[in-house]
Amino acid sequence: MKREEIVDSLRTDLEPWDIIVVGGGATGLGAALEAVTRGYRTLVLEQVDFAKSTSSKSTKLVHGGVRYLAQGDVSLVREASHERGLLTHNAPHLVRNLSFVIPTFSFWENIKYTIGLKLYDWLAGRLSLGKSKHISKSEALQRLPTLKPDKLAGGVLYHDGQFDDSRLAVNLAQTIVDKGGTALNYMRVTGLHKDQFGTISGVTVRDTLNGGHDIYLNTKAVINATGVFADDILEMDNPSAPKSIAASQGVHVVLDREFLPGHDALMIPATSDGRVLFAVPWHNKVVVGTTDTPVNTISLEPHALESEINFILTTADQYLAHPPKRSDVRSVWAGLRPLAAPKAEGHKTKEISRSHKIIAASSGLMTIIGGKWTTYRRMGQDVIHQLEHTMRWKETETATEELPIHGAMANVNWEDPWYFYGSDEAAIRQLANDNPVLNETISEAFSIKKAQVAWAVREEMARNIEDFLARRVRLLFLDAREALRIAPAVAEVMAAELKKDDRWIAGQLEAFKKEANIYLIDPVS
Repeated sequence: MKREEIVDSLRTDLEPWDIIVVGGGATGLGAALEAVTRGYRTLVLEQVDFAKSTSSKSTKLVHGGVRYLAQGDVSLVREASHERGLLTHNAPHLVRNLSFVIPTFSFWENIKYTIGLKLYDWLAGRLSLGKSKHISKSEALQRLPTLKPDKLAGGVLYHDGQFDDSRLAVNLAQTIVDKGGTALNYMRVTGLHKDQFGTISGVTVRDTLNGGHDIYLNTKAVINATGVFADDILEMDNPSAPKSIAASQGVHVVLDREFLPGHDALMIPATSDGRVLFAVPWHNKVVVGTTDTPVNTISLEPHALESEINFILTTADQYLAHPPKRSDVRSVWAGLRPLAAPKAEGHKTKEISRSHKIIAASSGLMTIIGGKWTTYRRMGQDVIHQLEHTMRWKETETATEELPIHGAMANVNWEDPWYFYGSDEAAIRQLANDNPVLNETISEAFSIKKAQVAWAVREEMARNIEDFLARRVRLLFLDAREALRIAPAVAEVMAAELKKDDRWIAGQLEAFKKEANIYLIDPVS
């Protein structure tokens, strides 16, 4: 993960890559890991930071998808439930079993949700995380003490997985490197090159961190795994390519744990817009969301709409005895879902299947769209299988079903604020103990030390303060004002690690302030 050394080596490396994967989110990292573990010389390129866009802005759930079952998409639920079980075993430091309670308000709801979730259990098979069951009103209130008791009939308890999305992305990038592949952030693909037969033979990439210099790379195959930006790469290949993406925006707000104390999550199965809403304990906060708003403009950092924030708070008001107000929101974020565009007009985005879709172009460009974090591994498996078929390569077998992800360890202490480092935690603790400066705590509330900043630069390819505060630790997502407060201390450590000057620090702080304001309901001036 030594970025500058890798970039220097690319400039003189004329050996063709077997596979270049464009996109360093869930889909691209899954495809690259699948490729490298099958023996292919693999490079994954991300235009900004790993999981910067959609892949850091999920509801933090590894789940089969209860609402997909309600829509009748049984095959997707079966696939996702299977992959949820695999990921629980492969990344036990990031994925855990979480109990969810659906409050019920009538005898009919008790029956309906109990039967539906028994089917959900059955589809998971031997990889089920636990049996669902009907619970009484008193147990529902014991598990969710802040739930409104009015008209409550009882509840249904079921199990799903919870995880940390951008931490998984970082660990996947590290696993790719551990297995002999190459992963780079801040490398933007600016062009595709073809041979005399019209087949893609190379890409031009721009290092956006160091002067914007272009590098030409030879390759035998290119996979477009850029999520909501997939159409940009498709148009590089074919300017008349039809649109493949129907983007939908989902918003989440973060509250203090007092709004949902305990260890159980709340699932509201039928909101006014026909979606489900979750309130999920996460890193000692509560994540509440999400919304479903079709969008025409695709950006790296979409903004939450006032109507979306109000919808979440209003819906929470209907279920919580002490409803949250705007002033209680510690952070708010918006992410774009890369849904596969339907062929027929008139579909609402919440009705578009979350199944993935693979597009093979005549040039050999392989594009994968749709899907979700839970099925990232299966998406990688499917796209490599399709690539081998299209390119007429010898078919290989997947090696990722039981592959431990970097950092994997048993007996995780979920009360440890550094649990998400897994097996790397000991090395970071040692780094802090060996250096009094790096042992300094810069956020007491979130147990963040300077050693974590140095580790993120040295071992996790963090290259600016947003990389660290948003995706190496999750502070920007948990408490945007606290992230702003400690940003100067983070910038100081990063500048020392990267050998940057005061001008760099000033530029970083100004840029991060603009970024953090997107996560604040009431921005700072």
